[in-house]
Amino acid sequence: MPQFDSLIGFLDSRSFGTIWYWLVVIGTWSLTGRSVIGVPTEIVSRARMAVQADEGDSPTVLHLLDWLSLVLPRWRLSAPEGVAFLALTGFALTSLAIMGIGYALELALASFLLLFPLAMLFWMRVALARRLMPLLEAAERGARPIPEAAAEAVRRMVIHRRLVTALSMAAVAVTALWGALWSVIHPYGF
Repeated sequence: MPQFDSLIGFLDSRSFGTIWYWLVVIGTWSLTGRSVIGVPTEIVSRARMAVQADEGDSPTVLHLLDWLSLVLPRWRLSAPEGVAFLALTGFALTSLAIMGIGYALELALASFLLLFPLAMLFWMRVALARRLMPLLEAAERGARPIPEAAAEAVRRMVIHRRLVTALSMAAVAVTALWGALWSVIHPYGF
């Protein structure tokens, strides 16, 4: 039985060898698939079925558009905000990659493998919101029929959900393979 002299000793910095890291990885990627930019997947699925059944004015389609009107303004980034966020995340991820890969620091590498795909997911969500906002605004003004705007929004959201699923599977697979390789090369953690 190992002795735990402190909280840091209990938590251990050996990321790939602890259950806590793998619970965070699995939990993070299972939570990302529960919504599409904040809209629950059940609402997207119901709206997709209504669009496929040519029920463009059904309450489920209007419910989706209501959700989008509430969620999309949160994903707006102005140009200065986008540049600042990109610079900070780029610096942080590059620093973690250099410390993890170049200097063989396990905690930095584990953090990079968790945060890099999440940064990609963030930018995918910002891009989706940027594509959906003109659709929603056109439907609100009446410049585009509601069924047509809803069908296009559902189509883009379904594509986004499939890409997020592929990204999450790739992120977990790469993290698991790299963690297994790390554990084989560094059996004692150093």
